[in-house]
Amino acid sequence: MRGLALSAVLLLSLASAARAEGPKVVASIKPIHSLVASVMQGVGEPALLVKGAGSPHTYALKPSDAKALSAADLVVWVGPELEGFLEKPLKSNAPKATVVTLMEQPGMLLLDAREGGAWEPHDHGHAHEHGHGHDHGHDKKAAGKAGGHDDDHDHDHDEVNTHIWLDPANARRIAAAVAEALAVRDPANAETYRTNAERTGARIDQLDAELKAALGPVARKPFVVFHDAYQYFEARYDLGAVGSITVNPERRPSAKRLSAIRAKISGLEAACVFAEPQFEPALVRTIIEGTKAKTGVLDPEGADLADGPDLYFTLMRNLAAGLRGCLGA
Repeated sequence: MRGLALSAVLLLSLASAARAEGPKVVASIKPIHSLVASVMQGVGEPALLVKGAGSPHTYALKPSDAKALSAADLVVWVGPELEGFLEKPLKSNAPKATVVTLMEQPGMLLLDAREGGAWEPHDHGHAHEHGHGHDHGHDKKAAGKAGGHDDDHDHDHDEVNTHIWLDPANARRIAAAVAEALAVRDPANAETYRTNAERTGARIDQLDAELKAALGPVARKPFVVFHDAYQYFEARYDLGAVGSITVNPERRPSAKRLSAIRAKISGLEAACVFAEPQFEPALVRTIIEGTKAKTGVLDPEGADLADGPDLYFTLMRNLAAGLRGCLGA
């Protein structure tokens, strides 16, 4: 009897440990990983694929990544438009995983991608609020669209901007969607996930109010970005981006595009041109030659930040500080 009692205690301990560890979760990029980690606090920690200063635009899957995918219960990514490197491995390496494609979640605000080059500062495109499945409800919102054409032909008029996490309302939706997916996969911890998602949402609301106040003084002040990664941030806080150096970070822009951007900087007296830590800064120096523009750095993915639940909030505050620091100078 004593042996049976000890065995029962051991089994209960093992079951409790397994429950505490939670499901095996993989997140694609740092800001998404941060939101997932926030929802999983107290249960487990998600694995991250694109680490450090890596970019989903240029990332190549490693053997350790394939191993993590094969063991995953849940995989969270934005979608094939951003993490193209994951599209095939999700089918071949993660057959048992629940895959959460964030761009397909109900209520997600999706903005049309803009062409590279110079944009018309007050030309508004479309925002799509994603419904169930693949139906889109079209709604006119303040989301800038392409202005001008370029011989590079490296854009697609049907593309959607993929940097959805840079709108705090979308970040709130991401936390809620992840909590529900985890609750289905791990019912024993469903209440914890939902409570964490609510707390994360409250933090995001506070962050949103803080950023609105911080960015008000530089609203609509013209600037140029390295690539069109910030449209959700711009639309949320009424910022004045007038163009991007390149639409595809994997390809160097043409001389024609660089000339058009330089003309736009001079014509609109753009205050700043922003580089990114993952890509070639020499292009920015080339762009501002002969203009009065200053340079700054914006990082939409938290390349230099420590992974974890706080990364998303630090990333957003850093964007606001970078814009204020350069545009307000």
